Amino acid sequence: DFSRDFAAPGRSVAIAENGMVATSHPLATLAGLDILRAGGSAVDAAGAAAAVQGVVDPLMTGVGGDVFAIISPANGPVESYNGSGTAPAGLDLETLRAGGLTAIPEDSPHAVTIPGAVDAWCRLTEKYGRLPLGRVLEAAIGFAENGYRVMPRVAHDWANAWRRVANPTAAQQFLPGGKPPQIGDKLATPALGRTLRGIAERGRAAFYSGEVAADIVATLRSLGGVHTEADFASYRGRDTLPISALYRGYELLECPPNGQGLAALIIARILDGFDLADPRLTEADRIHLLAEATKAAYAQRDALVADPDHIRFELDDVLGERAIDALRARIDPRRASEDTQWVLPDHRDTVYISVVDRDRNAVSFINSIFSSFGSGIFAQKSGVLLQNRGCGFSLQPGHPNAAAGGKRPLHTIIPALLRKDGQTLMPFGVMGGQYQATGHAHFLSQMLDRGLNPQQANEQPRSFAFRGTLQLETTIAEPIAADLAARGHRVARVEPLGGCQAIWIDHKRGLLFGGSEHRKDGLALGY
Repeated sequence: DFSRDFAAPGRSVAIAENGMVATSHPLATLAGLDILRAGGSAVDAAGAAAAVQGVVDPLMTGVGGDVFAIISPANGPVESYNGSGTAPAGLDLETLRAGGLTAIPEDSPHAVTIPGAVDAWCRLTEKYGRLPLGRVLEAAIGFAENGYRVMPRVAHDWANAWRRVANPTAAQQFLPGGKPPQIGDKLATPALGRTLRGIAERGRAAFYSGEVAADIVATLRSLGGVHTEADFASYRGRDTLPISALYRGYELLECPPNGQGLAALIIARILDGFDLADPRLTEADRIHLLAEATKAAYAQRDALVADPDHIRFELDDVLGERAIDALRARIDPRRASEDTQWVLPDHRDTVYISVVDRDRNAVSFINSIFSSFGSGIFAQKSGVLLQNRGCGFSLQPGHPNAAAGGKRPLHTIIPALLRKDGQTLMPFGVMGGQYQATGHAHFLSQMLDRGLNPQQANEQPRSFAFRGTLQLETTIAEPIAADLAARGHRVARVEPLGGCQAIWIDHKRGLLFGGSEHRKDGLALGY
């Protein structure tokens, strides 16, 4: 039942027949929809939306970031792409440790891995696209050169994160007049526009070689980085195959490591052993079970997930019934378990894009610069703000995720796809850094256990067991919070968790149902 209570606040689920785009920014959604209406593919539309969002929401994403994607062609097997960056070849663990570091600082040049986003845009549109790259990037170029208006959630985040770009090179671009922009202010990024034009004309070579790469390398080396132009020239993303697990008879697909999709699959497998649709369960019961499954899954993630070239485990050893049963058996429905040790930094700054086109090609696409404004390191001539994904490395010798030259760090950004009986039913994703794996399981449960549509499932209150604290959004009632505290959880109220986009494909009726939530500025639109 996809109806709703029209007397209550909220938004109707988006409905369309020919194609749909769901993003967290209206200009990105419109850019993607324009591409679909012009005959572009789902991947063309996702690339256009991601490029626009990198201009109009620079805190969250951009050409200086990374991409993961799951692509479901209408007539072919599902594939995935790892567009995450590698550390420069000269990065050395012992040198970092000798300098007194126990973790890589968020604003350090050592946190900057080679950005993979442009490689992903170019390679995916070349393989799955229908339109020239110049047409795909046209809207982003226009906003960069001619300006865009700052949306409310973007302004809110900018006001909270401005200190990251308060350095001499970035402030001129991101703090006009010495302060964060206000809602409705108009900004332009002409240097980024020139870089995007170069990519439109010459493809990935315009970013990974020549003036742009030289500008980025010079900027990083001036701050003590070890990057070289050869690091950029040699970078390539990877074609991969998704990993999967069952939840309520549906197949949940995630990208393989070095993303944290494995954690989402572990949570889903643990929760599959509990009847979350049981009317006798309270909301506190459901939140508690999700919290306990999260602790178990994230402990596994932190111990195991790393660059695929450095993984030392078999998936069945983690997702098989024996392993999952052992984790599930440790959960006490009435009592919180001991706190999990969290070793990675908190980060929530990502954009997620869901697209389905007229032929039912579907793409689940996520693009990120990690922390708000990434590293804060800005290459002025090229207009490239650089991510800080290297913060995801461990500085513990012998750890699978230990920092090393040419290696990819653990990533939190994870697109997802839901299938059943050989058909793709829903590309979806939940932004929010560490929260994402938990968010995938929570969102699926809202749909498959409670029968909500994608928009309604988006709007449900969220919780997250993180660093010894059970974070609760302010919309969770106080009696529920008290119940959870009585079970031993250390409860804290937090700002909104994550941001979700999803498109449900109704193959029988030939319809698309989309959701994009209230926590962001965006929307789902179709035609």
